[in-house]
Amino acid sequence: MPSLPLEGKTLGTHSEAPRLQRGVLGLLDIATSTMANIAPAMSFFFSSALVAQVAGIGSPLTIIVAAIAIALLGNTLAEFSRSIPSTGSFITFIGKTFGPTLAVATTIVVSLGYIIAMASVIDISGGWTQTILQRYLGINVPWQLLTLIFVAIVFYLMVRGVHISTRWAGYFFLLEMAVLVIVSVAVLITHGSQLSLAPFNPGNITDGLAGLGLAFPISVYMFIGWENSASLAEETNDPRRNVPKAIYISILLMALSYVLFMYATVVAFNYNIKDLSAAEVPFVAAAEKVSAILALLAYIAGFTSTMSAMIAGSNSQARLIFNAAREGLLPAAIARVHEKSRTPWVSFLIFFGIGLAIVYIFGWKVDSVTFFGDIASLGSIPVSLTYLVANIALPVYYRRYHRDQFSLLRHLILPLLGVLAIGFPLWGLIQPNQPAPFNLFPWISLAIVIVALIYGIILTRRDPTLAERVGSIIADRE
Repeated sequence: MPSLPLEGKTLGTHSEAPRLQRGVLGLLDIATSTMANIAPAMSFFFSSALVAQVAGIGSPLTIIVAAIAIALLGNTLAEFSRSIPSTGSFITFIGKTFGPTLAVATTIVVSLGYIIAMASVIDISGGWTQTILQRYLGINVPWQLLTLIFVAIVFYLMVRGVHISTRWAGYFFLLEMAVLVIVSVAVLITHGSQLSLAPFNPGNITDGLAGLGLAFPISVYMFIGWENSASLAEETNDPRRNVPKAIYISILLMALSYVLFMYATVVAFNYNIKDLSAAEVPFVAAAEKVSAILALLAYIAGFTSTMSAMIAGSNSQARLIFNAAREGLLPAAIARVHEKSRTPWVSFLIFFGIGLAIVYIFGWKVDSVTFFGDIASLGSIPVSLTYLVANIALPVYYRRYHRDQFSLLRHLILPLLGVLAIGFPLWGLIQPNQPAPFNLFPWISLAIVIVALIYGIILTRRDPTLAERVGSIIADRE
């Protein structure tokens, strides 16, 4: 595409700019990594009770609605990736559309959002393992130590190479999915006489549209991580085709899986939503109703889910920081790559360093499950805001740079629907009169946005060439 920048001034010419290992990942690799980032076991374990509590028996329907909303967001990322596949993902897309100031601001906002959200995974990796060891071996290992060990292991795998770390994320993901499907099928078989289509009847959603509205944001956030593949574009073969495919495949498979898991959970509790929502982890409780072995496997699936999410999520999200650094939006030292594996080890170090600091400073004396929910909610606000801005950016970008390819449906109607789709759950996170600590999260997020904008203005004025660098490194260009 002639309108795309083929040469940049990032740390010199493109040949001088740090590059990642090209073409080592295929469609299966990035799709698996995306689903591992979504972490179905971890996401479903800690969200299903809340969804059922407000949506009732009709909970599976809320997941279907949420999947449609995520698919709208997926359209935006897919269309951007077809045009300018970039490790910078949202930063590149928003920056190319609205200029360097918003590119810099987006770098700060989305990077901090991802780090804060990943802190919840870092925290629960140790907390969940501590629970397993206490329950089945009767020993108590401090979660703080376990967390540090797991972060060190993940960091090592990521530095070794994107193909190795992605493969391990895939192994962990396949194990968790196998367990989740086996438990779900076992529940449905043992409750065969009670199977019905009641959970798919809209009339069974508690309080109708009001119940759907309350459950919708929770269901949407179970899909967080759907955007993983975009930032792996530089290491993916044929990224303009494979990244969009990975986005849609991941959303579809996760939607079908969540519907199965939710349906099985509702059936396992004999459609008694009061008992279901009272369970700390309903899916594990459902597994216990069938077999103690299945319950153990469910606990193990929770562990592998945290590990796969930590590997896959950190792999993709830290690359946004790396790309921003090599394009001049952050200090150039952050763009260093490992000499042999071509992995951005400095951005990994910063990503995990800040994440661990958040966990140890704010979560040291807090129950792991409680802290997981709290910090994940905080991280979701800046990430969701980035989703929203990207949807606004898509029609502007295509009208400005590719008017001849502009599609009324793909580049205007669907992204505008995407704004509505993410705007509703975002409002649920920032609306007034929420209980502590959630009432503080909108103000913390606002402070991040303001600081990011001020930094963006200062940096842009100090470096007039910044506009030429944003999005200057395209994944499949030399």
